[in-house]
Amino acid sequence: MRPSRPFLTLASSVAGAMVVALDGTVLTVAQPTLRRDLDASLTQVQWTSTGYLVAVASLLVLAGRLGDRYGHRRTFAPGMLGFGAASAGIALAPDIGWVIGLRIVQGVFGALLQPATLGMLRAAYPPERLRTPIAVRTASIGVAAAAGPVVGGALATEFGWRAVFLLNIVPALGFGLLALASRERRDGRDVTERPPPVAGAPLDLPGALLLAVTLACLVHTLVGLPGVTWSAPVALLAGAAFVRHERRSSSPLLPPEVVGSPAVGAALGVLVIASAVLNGGLLTCVYVLQDDLGTTPLRSALLSLPLAVLLVAAAAASAVLLRRSGARATVAAGMVVLAAGLLVLAGASAPVPLCAGFALVGAGFGTVMVAATHVVVRQAPAASAGVAGALQQTAMNVGPVAGVAAATVLMDLGAARSPLVVLAFTAAAALPVCRALPTGPRPAPVTPASGTSAGPSDATHTDHGAERGPDTRSLRDHGV
Repeated sequence: MRPSRPFLTLASSVAGAMVVALDGTVLTVAQPTLRRDLDASLTQVQWTSTGYLVAVASLLVLAGRLGDRYGHRRTFAPGMLGFGAASAGIALAPDIGWVIGLRIVQGVFGALLQPATLGMLRAAYPPERLRTPIAVRTASIGVAAAAGPVVGGALATEFGWRAVFLLNIVPALGFGLLALASRERRDGRDVTERPPPVAGAPLDLPGALLLAVTLACLVHTLVGLPGVTWSAPVALLAGAAFVRHERRSSSPLLPPEVVGSPAVGAALGVLVIASAVLNGGLLTCVYVLQDDLGTTPLRSALLSLPLAVLLVAAAAASAVLLRRSGARATVAAGMVVLAAGLLVLAGASAPVPLCAGFALVGAGFGTVMVAATHVVVRQAPAASAGVAGALQQTAMNVGPVAGVAAATVLMDLGAARSPLVVLAFTAAAALPVCRALPTGPRPAPVTPASGTSAGPSDATHTDHGAERGPDTRSLRDHGV
Protein backbone atom coordinates (compact mmCIF):
# COMPACT_ATOMS: atom_id res chain seq x y z
CA MET A 1 0.00 0.00 0.00
CA ARG A 2 2.94 2.34 0.60
CA PRO A 3 3.65 3.12 -3.08
CA SER A 4 0.10 4.37 -3.50
CA ARG A 5 0.19 6.80 -0.57
CA PRO A 6 1.76 9.70 -2.48
CA PHE A 7 -0.88 9.17 -5.15
CA LEU A 8 -3.65 9.33 -2.53
CA THR A 9 -2.11 12.52 -1.16
CA LEU A 10 -2.04 14.01 -4.66
CA ALA A 11 -5.66 12.92 -5.23
CA SER A 12 -6.69 14.60 -1.97
CA SER A 13 -4.81 17.78 -2.88
CA VAL A 14 -6.42 17.86 -6.32
CA ALA A 15 -9.87 17.20 -4.88
CA GLY A 16 -9.50 20.01 -2.34
CA ALA A 17 -8.31 22.48 -4.97
CA MET A 18 -11.06 21.50 -7.42
CA VAL A 19 -13.82 21.68 -4.80
CA VAL A 20 -12.87 25.28 -3.96
CA ALA A 21 -12.40 26.32 -7.60
CA LEU A 22 -15.63 24.70 -8.74
CA ASP A 23 -17.60 26.25 -5.89
CA GLY A 24 -16.67 29.78 -6.90
CA THR A 25 -17.35 29.39 -10.62
CA VAL A 26 -20.70 27.63 -10.31
CA LEU A 27 -21.96 30.22 -7.82
CA THR A 28 -21.20 33.08 -10.20
CA VAL A 29 -23.44 31.54 -12.86
CA ALA A 30 -26.20 30.71 -10.37
CA GLN A 31 -26.38 34.12 -8.67
CA PRO A 32 -29.08 35.62 -10.93
CA THR A 33 -31.35 32.61 -10.27
CA LEU A 34 -30.59 32.78 -6.54
CA ARG A 35 -31.49 36.47 -6.48
CA ARG A 36 -34.89 35.90 -8.12
CA ASP A 37 -35.74 32.85 -6.03
CA LEU A 38 -34.92 34.45 -2.66
CA ASP A 39 -36.09 37.96 -3.63
CA ALA A 40 -32.69 39.34 -2.67
CA SER A 41 -31.10 42.66 -3.51
CA LEU A 42 -28.01 42.93 -5.69
CA THR A 43 -25.94 43.95 -2.67
CA GLN A 44 -27.09 40.90 -0.71
CA VAL A 45 -26.19 38.60 -3.60
CA GLN A 46 -22.75 40.19 -3.89
CA TRP A 47 -22.17 39.44 -0.22
CA THR A 48 -22.52 35.71 -0.92
CA SER A 49 -19.14 36.10 -2.63
CA THR A 50 -17.67 38.94 -0.57
CA GLY A 51 -18.39 37.26 2.78
CA TYR A 52 -16.65 34.10 1.60
CA LEU A 53 -13.61 36.01 0.31
CA VAL A 54 -13.22 37.99 3.53
CA ALA A 55 -13.38 34.83 5.67
CA VAL A 56 -10.89 32.94 3.50
CA ALA A 57 -8.37 35.76 3.15
CA SER A 58 -8.35 36.56 6.86
CA LEU A 59 -7.73 32.99 8.07
CA LEU A 60 -5.46 31.37 5.47
CA VAL A 61 -2.14 32.09 7.19
CA LEU A 62 -3.39 31.04 10.63
CA ALA A 63 -4.72 27.80 9.11
CA GLY A 64 -1.38 27.15 7.43
CA ARG A 65 0.43 27.70 10.72
CA LEU A 66 -1.90 25.27 12.45
CA GLY A 67 -1.12 22.70 9.77
CA ASP A 68 2.62 23.13 10.33
CA ARG A 69 2.21 22.60 14.07
CA TYR A 70 -0.35 19.80 14.21
CA GLY A 71 -0.26 18.14 10.79
CA HIS A 72 -1.73 19.15 7.44
CA ARG A 73 -4.25 16.33 7.26
CA ARG A 74 -5.60 17.49 10.63
CA THR A 75 -6.58 20.80 9.06
CA PHE A 76 -7.46 19.35 5.66
CA ALA A 77 -9.93 16.79 7.07
CA PRO A 78 -12.13 19.18 9.09
CA GLY A 79 -11.78 21.74 6.31
CA MET A 80 -13.18 19.35 3.69
CA LEU A 81 -15.88 17.98 6.00
CA GLY A 82 -16.96 21.46 7.09
CA PHE A 83 -16.91 22.74 3.51
CA GLY A 84 -19.19 19.90 2.42
CA ALA A 85 -21.52 20.38 5.37
CA ALA A 86 -21.76 24.13 4.69
CA SER A 87 -22.55 23.39 1.03
CA ALA A 88 -25.41 21.14 2.12
CA GLY A 89 -26.67 23.84 4.48
CA ILE A 90 -26.66 26.46 1.72
CA ALA A 91 -28.65 24.14 -0.53
CA LEU A 92 -31.32 24.05 2.21
CA ALA A 93 -31.11 27.74 3.21
CA PRO A 94 -34.57 29.36 3.63
CA ASP A 95 -33.50 32.95 2.85
CA ILE A 96 -30.59 35.11 1.70
CA GLY A 97 -29.43 35.79 5.25
CA TRP A 98 -28.79 32.11 5.80
CA VAL A 99 -26.96 31.85 2.47
CA ILE A 100 -24.62 34.73 3.38
CA GLY A 101 -23.98 33.36 6.87
CA LEU A 102 -23.27 29.86 5.62
CA ARG A 103 -21.02 31.20 2.86
CA ILE A 104 -18.92 32.88 5.57
CA VAL A 105 -18.80 29.57 7.46
CA GLN A 106 -17.83 27.86 4.21
CA GLY A 107 -15.02 30.40 3.85
CA VAL A 108 -13.69 29.49 7.30
CA PHE A 109 -13.47 25.81 6.36
CA GLY A 110 -12.11 26.72 2.93
CA ALA A 111 -9.27 28.55 4.67
CA LEU A 112 -8.50 25.40 6.67
CA LEU A 113 -8.26 23.12 3.65
CA GLN A 114 -6.54 25.33 1.05
CA PRO A 115 -3.04 25.65 2.61
CA ALA A 116 -3.13 21.94 3.44
CA THR A 117 -3.52 21.02 -0.25
CA LEU A 118 0.01 22.35 -0.82
CA GLY A 119 1.39 21.43 2.60
CA MET A 120 0.46 17.77 2.10
CA LEU A 121 2.28 17.72 -1.24
CA ARG A 122 5.41 19.21 0.32
CA ALA A 123 5.30 16.54 3.04
CA ALA A 124 4.51 13.60 0.74
CA TYR A 125 6.98 14.26 -2.08
CA PRO A 126 10.74 14.88 -1.90
CA PRO A 127 11.68 18.32 -3.24
CA GLU A 128 13.04 17.13 -6.60
CA ARG A 129 9.66 15.56 -7.42
CA LEU A 130 7.39 18.47 -6.52
CA ARG A 131 7.08 19.91 -10.02
CA THR A 132 4.76 17.25 -11.42
CA PRO A 133 2.29 17.15 -8.47
CA ILE A 134 2.04 20.95 -8.48
CA ALA A 135 1.47 20.90 -12.25
CA VAL A 136 -1.29 18.30 -11.87
CA ARG A 137 -2.94 20.37 -9.13
CA THR A 138 -2.81 23.50 -11.29
CA ALA A 139 -4.24 21.66 -14.30
CA SER A 140 -7.12 20.41 -12.17
CA ILE A 141 -7.94 23.98 -11.15
CA GLY A 142 -8.03 24.90 -14.83
CA VAL A 143 -10.42 22.04 -15.56
CA ALA A 144 -12.69 23.13 -12.69
CA ALA A 145 -12.63 26.74 -13.86
CA ALA A 146 -13.60 25.66 -17.38
CA ALA A 147 -16.28 23.19 -16.31
CA GLY A 148 -17.79 25.34 -13.56
CA PRO A 149 -19.76 27.81 -15.69
CA VAL A 150 -21.09 25.04 -17.95
CA VAL A 151 -22.05 22.68 -15.13
CA GLY A 152 -23.38 25.48 -12.95
CA GLY A 153 -25.45 26.93 -15.77
CA ALA A 154 -26.93 23.56 -16.65
CA LEU A 155 -27.82 22.73 -13.04
CA ALA A 156 -29.25 26.17 -12.30
CA THR A 157 -31.36 26.04 -15.46
CA GLU A 158 -32.72 22.53 -14.96
CA PHE A 159 -32.92 22.17 -11.18
CA GLY A 160 -32.48 25.65 -9.67
CA TRP A 161 -29.60 27.37 -7.88
CA ARG A 162 -29.66 25.00 -4.90
CA ALA A 163 -28.43 22.14 -7.07
CA VAL A 164 -25.04 23.78 -7.68
CA PHE A 165 -24.17 23.47 -3.98
CA LEU A 166 -24.85 19.74 -4.03
CA LEU A 167 -21.88 19.18 -6.38
CA ASN A 168 -19.24 19.40 -3.66
CA ILE A 169 -20.86 17.37 -0.92
CA VAL A 170 -19.77 13.86 -1.97
CA PRO A 171 -16.11 14.64 -2.82
CA ALA A 172 -15.72 16.89 0.23
CA LEU A 173 -17.07 14.31 2.64
CA GLY A 174 -15.28 11.41 0.90
CA PHE A 175 -11.81 12.93 0.90
CA GLY A 176 -12.35 14.47 4.34
CA LEU A 177 -13.05 11.03 5.82
CA LEU A 178 -10.11 9.56 3.90
CA ALA A 179 -7.80 12.16 5.44
CA LEU A 180 -9.05 11.28 8.91
CA ALA A 181 -8.20 7.62 8.30
CA SER A 182 -4.71 8.22 6.88
CA ARG A 183 -1.38 8.89 8.53
CA GLU A 184 0.72 12.02 8.29
CA ARG A 185 3.71 12.05 5.90
CA ARG A 186 6.83 14.19 6.04
CA ASP A 187 9.43 14.36 3.27
CA GLY A 188 7.92 11.32 1.58
CA ARG A 189 7.98 9.11 4.71
CA ASP A 190 5.14 7.88 6.91
CA VAL A 191 5.04 9.09 10.51
CA THR A 192 2.66 7.87 13.15
CA GLU A 193 1.94 11.26 14.65
CA ARG A 194 2.96 14.87 14.40
CA PRO A 195 5.50 15.94 16.99
CA PRO A 196 4.18 18.35 19.61
CA PRO A 197 4.85 22.06 19.14
CA VAL A 198 8.27 23.24 20.25
CA ALA A 199 8.30 24.25 23.90
CA GLY A 200 8.46 27.97 24.42
CA ALA A 201 7.10 28.73 20.94
CA PRO A 202 3.41 29.47 21.42
CA LEU A 203 1.08 30.14 18.53
CA ASP A 204 1.17 33.84 17.72
CA LEU A 205 -2.51 34.60 18.27
CA PRO A 206 -2.10 38.42 18.48
CA GLY A 207 -0.25 38.35 15.17
CA ALA A 208 -2.91 36.09 13.67
CA LEU A 209 -5.65 38.50 14.78
CA LEU A 210 -3.85 41.56 13.37
CA LEU A 211 -3.18 39.82 10.04
CA ALA A 212 -6.78 38.61 9.84
CA VAL A 213 -8.10 42.15 10.36
CA THR A 214 -5.61 43.51 7.82
CA LEU A 215 -6.50 41.03 5.08
CA ALA A 216 -10.24 41.10 5.76
CA CYS A 217 -10.33 44.90 5.55
CA LEU A 218 -8.07 44.90 2.49
CA VAL A 219 -10.41 42.54 0.62
CA HIS A 220 -13.44 44.57 1.76
CA THR A 221 -11.79 47.76 0.50
CA LEU A 222 -10.90 46.27 -2.89
CA VAL A 223 -14.38 44.85 -3.39
CA GLY A 224 -15.89 48.26 -2.67
CA LEU A 225 -13.75 50.23 -5.15
CA PRO A 226 -13.96 52.83 -6.62
CA GLY A 227 -15.68 53.94 -3.43
CA VAL A 228 -13.69 54.34 -0.20
CA THR A 229 -15.03 52.72 2.98
CA TRP A 230 -14.06 52.59 6.64
CA SER A 231 -12.10 49.40 5.98
CA ALA A 232 -9.29 51.18 4.09
CA PRO A 233 -7.77 53.07 7.07
CA VAL A 234 -8.40 50.07 9.33
CA ALA A 235 -6.42 47.86 6.93
CA LEU A 236 -3.51 50.33 6.96
CA LEU A 237 -3.45 50.66 10.74
CA ALA A 238 -3.80 46.92 11.35
CA GLY A 239 -1.13 46.17 8.76
CA ALA A 240 1.33 48.56 10.37
CA ALA A 241 0.59 47.09 13.80
CA PHE A 242 1.10 43.57 12.43
CA VAL A 243 4.51 44.40 10.96
CA ARG A 244 5.60 46.04 14.23
CA HIS A 245 4.35 43.05 16.24
CA GLU A 246 6.09 40.49 14.01
CA ARG A 247 9.43 42.27 14.30
CA ARG A 248 9.25 42.15 18.09
CA SER A 249 7.75 38.68 18.52
CA SER A 250 9.96 35.80 19.62
CA SER A 251 7.73 33.33 17.71
CA PRO A 252 6.25 35.28 14.79
CA LEU A 253 3.27 34.01 12.82
CA LEU A 254 5.26 34.29 9.58
CA PRO A 255 8.58 32.43 9.96
CA PRO A 256 11.60 34.58 8.96
CA GLU A 257 12.96 31.77 6.79
CA VAL A 258 9.81 32.06 4.63
CA VAL A 259 9.07 35.79 4.46
CA GLY A 260 12.79 36.61 4.48
CA SER A 261 13.48 34.61 1.32
CA PRO A 262 13.84 36.89 -1.75
CA ALA A 263 12.79 34.02 -4.00
CA VAL A 264 9.59 33.38 -2.04
CA GLY A 265 8.75 37.07 -1.91
CA ALA A 266 9.29 37.45 -5.65
CA ALA A 267 7.18 34.38 -6.42
CA LEU A 268 4.32 35.66 -4.25
CA GLY A 269 4.51 39.07 -5.91
CA VAL A 270 4.37 37.50 -9.35
CA LEU A 271 1.35 35.39 -8.34
CA VAL A 272 -0.52 38.48 -7.12
CA ILE A 273 0.23 40.36 -10.33
CA ALA A 274 -0.52 37.47 -12.66
CA SER A 275 -3.83 36.57 -10.98
CA ALA A 276 -4.83 40.26 -10.88
CA VAL A 277 -4.02 40.71 -14.56
CA LEU A 278 -5.87 37.52 -15.52
CA ASN A 279 -9.08 38.25 -13.63
CA GLY A 280 -9.13 41.94 -14.51
CA GLY A 281 -8.65 41.01 -18.15
CA LEU A 282 -11.43 38.43 -18.08
CA LEU A 283 -13.88 40.90 -16.54
CA THR A 284 -13.01 43.43 -19.25
CA CYS A 285 -13.45 40.82 -21.98
CA VAL A 286 -16.94 39.93 -20.73
CA TYR A 287 -18.10 43.51 -21.29
CA VAL A 288 -16.22 43.89 -24.56
CA LEU A 289 -17.64 40.69 -26.02
CA GLN A 290 -21.23 41.16 -24.89
CA ASP A 291 -21.66 44.95 -24.92
CA ASP A 292 -19.33 46.11 -27.69
CA LEU A 293 -19.37 43.09 -30.01
CA GLY A 294 -22.90 41.92 -29.19
CA THR A 295 -22.07 38.25 -28.58
CA THR A 296 -24.31 36.07 -26.41
CA PRO A 297 -23.09 34.72 -23.06
CA LEU A 298 -22.81 31.23 -24.55
CA ARG A 299 -20.77 32.43 -27.53
CA SER A 300 -18.56 34.46 -25.20
CA ALA A 301 -17.88 31.35 -23.13
CA LEU A 302 -17.02 29.35 -26.26
CA LEU A 303 -14.64 32.05 -27.52
CA SER A 304 -12.80 32.01 -24.18
CA LEU A 305 -12.57 28.22 -24.02
CA PRO A 306 -8.98 28.17 -25.43
CA LEU A 307 -7.89 29.91 -22.23
CA ALA A 308 -8.84 26.92 -20.08
CA VAL A 309 -7.48 24.41 -22.59
CA LEU A 310 -4.08 26.12 -22.83
CA LEU A 311 -3.96 26.67 -19.06
CA VAL A 312 -4.21 22.90 -18.54
CA ALA A 313 -1.67 22.21 -21.30
CA ALA A 314 0.76 24.81 -19.97
CA ALA A 315 0.51 23.39 -16.46
CA ALA A 316 1.60 20.01 -17.80
CA ALA A 317 4.46 21.50 -19.82
CA SER A 318 5.69 23.73 -16.98
CA ALA A 319 7.18 20.80 -15.05
CA VAL A 320 9.50 20.12 -18.00
CA LEU A 321 10.32 23.81 -18.45
CA LEU A 322 11.19 24.15 -14.78
CA ARG A 323 13.59 21.21 -14.94
CA ARG A 324 15.32 22.43 -18.08
CA SER A 325 15.32 26.21 -17.69
CA GLY A 326 14.69 26.96 -14.03
CA ALA A 327 12.06 29.11 -12.37
CA ARG A 328 13.40 32.51 -13.42
CA ALA A 329 13.26 31.88 -17.16
CA THR A 330 9.99 29.94 -16.95
CA VAL A 331 8.12 32.62 -14.98
CA ALA A 332 9.52 35.44 -17.11
CA ALA A 333 8.46 33.67 -20.31
CA GLY A 334 5.00 33.07 -18.87
CA MET A 335 4.55 36.74 -17.98
CA VAL A 336 5.60 37.79 -21.50
CA VAL A 337 3.09 35.40 -23.06
CA LEU A 338 0.38 36.60 -20.66
CA ALA A 339 1.05 40.24 -21.57
CA ALA A 340 1.07 39.40 -25.29
CA GLY A 341 -2.29 37.65 -24.97
CA LEU A 342 -3.88 40.70 -23.35
CA LEU A 343 -2.54 42.98 -26.09
CA VAL A 344 -3.99 40.66 -28.75
CA LEU A 345 -7.37 40.74 -26.99
CA ALA A 346 -7.20 44.54 -26.78
CA GLY A 347 -7.23 44.79 -30.57
CA ALA A 348 -9.23 41.70 -31.55
CA SER A 349 -12.79 41.61 -32.88
CA ALA A 350 -12.93 38.48 -35.07
CA PRO A 351 -13.24 34.98 -33.60
CA VAL A 352 -9.77 33.74 -34.61
CA PRO A 353 -7.74 36.56 -33.01
CA LEU A 354 -9.98 36.46 -29.95
CA CYS A 355 -9.38 32.72 -29.51
CA ALA A 356 -5.65 33.27 -30.08
CA GLY A 357 -5.57 35.98 -27.42
CA PHE A 358 -7.39 33.81 -24.89
CA ALA A 359 -5.04 30.91 -25.70
CA LEU A 360 -1.98 33.05 -25.02
CA VAL A 361 -3.45 34.31 -21.75
CA GLY A 362 -4.17 30.74 -20.62
CA ALA A 363 -0.72 29.47 -21.60
CA GLY A 364 1.03 32.37 -19.87
CA PHE A 365 -0.96 32.20 -16.66
CA GLY A 366 -0.73 28.41 -16.39
CA THR A 367 3.04 28.57 -16.75
CA VAL A 368 3.42 31.34 -14.17
CA MET A 369 1.13 29.69 -11.64
CA VAL A 370 2.94 26.34 -11.69
CA ALA A 371 6.45 27.79 -11.68
CA ALA A 372 5.85 30.45 -9.01
CA THR A 373 3.93 28.03 -6.77
CA HIS A 374 6.79 25.54 -7.11
CA VAL A 375 9.23 28.18 -5.86
CA VAL A 376 7.05 29.10 -2.87
CA VAL A 377 6.51 25.50 -1.76
CA ARG A 378 10.00 24.18 -2.51
CA GLN A 379 12.04 27.06 -1.12
CA ALA A 380 10.19 27.00 2.21
CA PRO A 381 11.39 24.55 4.87
CA ALA A 382 9.19 21.48 5.27
CA ALA A 383 8.31 22.63 8.78
CA SER A 384 6.79 25.82 7.32
CA ALA A 385 5.06 24.27 4.29
CA GLY A 386 1.63 25.19 5.62
CA VAL A 387 2.49 28.87 5.97
CA ALA A 388 4.07 28.83 2.51
CA GLY A 389 0.93 27.27 1.06
CA ALA A 390 -1.22 29.80 2.92
CA LEU A 391 0.78 32.71 1.51
CA GLN A 392 0.39 31.27 -1.99
CA GLN A 393 -3.35 30.93 -1.50
CA THR A 394 -3.55 34.45 -0.04
CA ALA A 395 -1.84 35.81 -3.15
CA MET A 396 -4.29 33.89 -5.34
CA ASN A 397 -7.24 35.34 -3.41
CA VAL A 398 -6.09 38.94 -3.09
CA GLY A 399 -4.80 39.20 -6.66
CA PRO A 400 -8.12 38.50 -8.42
CA VAL A 401 -9.98 40.95 -6.17
CA ALA A 402 -7.40 43.65 -6.91
CA GLY A 403 -7.52 42.91 -10.64
CA VAL A 404 -11.29 43.11 -10.84
CA ALA A 405 -11.29 46.34 -8.84
CA ALA A 406 -8.63 47.89 -11.12
CA ALA A 407 -10.47 46.85 -14.27
CA THR A 408 -13.73 48.29 -12.93
CA VAL A 409 -12.12 51.65 -12.18
CA LEU A 410 -10.37 51.77 -15.57
CA MET A 411 -13.56 50.95 -17.47
CA ASP A 412 -15.33 53.77 -15.67
CA LEU A 413 -12.57 56.20 -16.62
CA GLY A 414 -11.96 55.38 -20.27
CA ALA A 415 -12.64 53.13 -23.24
CA ALA A 416 -13.91 49.62 -22.67
CA ARG A 417 -10.68 47.99 -23.87
CA SER A 418 -8.27 50.31 -22.05
CA PRO A 419 -7.92 47.98 -19.02
CA LEU A 420 -6.50 45.26 -21.28
CA VAL A 421 -3.64 47.51 -22.39
CA VAL A 422 -2.92 48.72 -18.85
CA LEU A 423 -3.00 45.18 -17.48
CA ALA A 424 -0.69 43.95 -20.25
CA PHE A 425 1.92 46.56 -19.35
CA THR A 426 1.45 45.70 -15.67
CA ALA A 427 2.34 42.07 -16.47
CA ALA A 428 5.40 43.19 -18.42
CA ALA A 429 6.44 45.53 -15.60
CA ALA A 430 6.68 42.51 -13.29
CA LEU A 431 9.63 41.08 -15.25
CA PRO A 432 12.30 42.71 -13.03
CA VAL A 433 10.77 40.90 -10.05
CA CYS A 434 11.64 37.60 -11.73
CA ARG A 435 15.35 38.29 -11.24
CA ALA A 436 15.01 37.20 -7.60
CA LEU A 437 13.75 33.75 -8.63
CA PRO A 438 16.07 30.71 -8.80
CA THR A 439 17.95 30.18 -12.04
CA GLY A 440 18.24 26.99 -14.06
CA PRO A 441 20.33 23.95 -13.18
CA ARG A 442 24.08 24.46 -13.21
CA PRO A 443 26.34 21.62 -14.26
CA ALA A 444 29.23 22.51 -11.95
CA PRO A 445 29.63 19.74 -9.33
CA VAL A 446 29.64 20.45 -5.62
CA THR A 447 32.58 18.95 -3.78
CA PRO A 448 32.21 17.75 -0.16
CA ALA A 449 34.73 20.33 1.01
CA SER A 450 33.37 23.33 -0.81
CA GLY A 451 29.64 23.53 -0.05
CA THR A 452 27.16 25.03 -2.44
CA SER A 453 27.59 27.76 -5.00
CA ALA A 454 26.38 31.25 -4.24
CA GLY A 455 23.13 32.72 -5.46
CA PRO A 456 19.62 31.31 -5.76
CA SER A 457 19.45 28.32 -8.08
CA ASP A 458 17.09 25.45 -8.67
CA ALA A 459 20.13 23.20 -8.76
CA THR A 460 21.58 24.14 -5.40
CA HIS A 461 18.84 24.51 -2.82
CA THR A 462 18.07 21.32 -0.95
CA ASP A 463 15.48 20.07 1.44
CA HIS A 464 15.84 21.16 5.03
CA GLY A 465 16.56 18.29 7.32
CA ALA A 466 16.65 15.64 4.58
CA GLU A 467 18.40 12.35 5.20
CA ARG A 468 21.95 11.98 3.96
CA GLY A 469 24.00 8.84 3.50
CA PRO A 470 25.69 6.62 0.93
CA ASP A 471 22.39 5.14 -0.21
CA THR A 472 20.34 8.34 -0.39
CA ARG A 473 19.89 10.50 -3.46
CA SER A 474 20.91 14.12 -3.35
CA LEU A 475 17.75 16.19 -3.25
CA ARG A 476 18.53 18.31 -6.28
CA ASP A 477 16.35 19.70 -8.96
CA HIS A 478 17.68 17.58 -11.81
CA GLY A 479 14.82 15.24 -12.50
CA VAL A 480 11.14 14.57 -12.02
